[in-house]
Amino acid sequence: MALINPHINFNGNAEEAFNFYRSVFGGDFAKIVRFKDLTSDRLPVSPHQANKIMHIALAIGNNLLMGNDVPEILGLSADGQIEFPIAESPWGSYFGIFRDKYGIEWMVDFDANYKGEI
Repeated sequence: MALINPHINFNGNAEEAFNFYRSVFGGDFAKIVRFKDLTSDRLPVSPHQANKIMHIALAIGNNLLMGNDVPEILGLSADGQIEFPIAESPWGSYFGIFRDKYGIEWMVDFDANYKGEI
C-alpha cells in the first residue's frame, strides 16, 4: 500500500493549524520542534519567531502529516503563483507547477508506485 506523507509550509500559524487537524483526525503529535530549539549562529532566529514551528508531525493512521512555519529568511512562495494545480497526470503520478516571484518555475511530481529506481 502506498503511503503519503505531505509536508505543509505555513506563514506563522502551523501550530494553530495542526491543533485543528488533530481535533479532526485524532492522533498524537509524533514530534514538535520550535526554531528556538535549533537556533545557532548559522541559523539566526528573530525573537518573534523563536516559538514558531520548525517541524511538527501528526500521525494519521499509517501516514504522517508534517509541517512548519516558513522562516522569514526563506519566503519562497511570497508573491508566487500556482501555474498548474497538483492533480493526477496522464502518466499516472500527481503533478503540479508553481512559479516563484522571480519567474522561476518549480515542478512537483509524486508517484506513489516509485520504488527508488530510475
